[in-house]
Amino acid sequence: MNGMSGSSQAASAPSPSSFFQHRRRHHGGMMHMTFFWGKNTEVLFHGWPGTNLKMYWACLAAIFALSAVSEWLSRCGLMKAGPASFGGGLVQSVVYTVRAGLSYLVMLAVMSFNGGVFVAAMAGFGLGFMIFGSRAFRDTSSNSHTEVQSHC
Repeated sequence: MNGMSGSSQAASAPSPSSFFQHRRRHHGGMMHMTFFWGKNTEVLFHGWPGTNLKMYWACLAAIFALSAVSEWLSRCGLMKAGPASFGGGLVQSVVYTVRAGLSYLVMLAVMSFNGGVFVAAMAGFGLGFMIFGSRAFRDTSSNSHTEVQSHC
């Protein structure tokens, strides 16, 4: 039937694993689409951190620092309202742009789906908020208002 010479079996579709093996051979690896744990990953740049454990820890430290600095910039005194001036607006715009860029880099790093990278980013944001935005390091005895103080 339909050009098949007596065979009742239809050709089977390729398995998903064969598709990913084909992509690995031709595209240098497969991107994870679920969280995984391990040092063998790529974050932000091709081949970085690779398979070296020391480079993986350096990657985690960099992601932690980027997220903490991003949190610091979001609470920095340079972003506070002040008298209208072109120079002040320019400084605010540059700080805002740098903060947004750092936040996007952290987001892209987390999109590697590596569990360690995710934990490093959340820890950096959390510690950054605790130091620069929370009541933990704020002198509240002379201040009765609840606005978040800047520690810049």
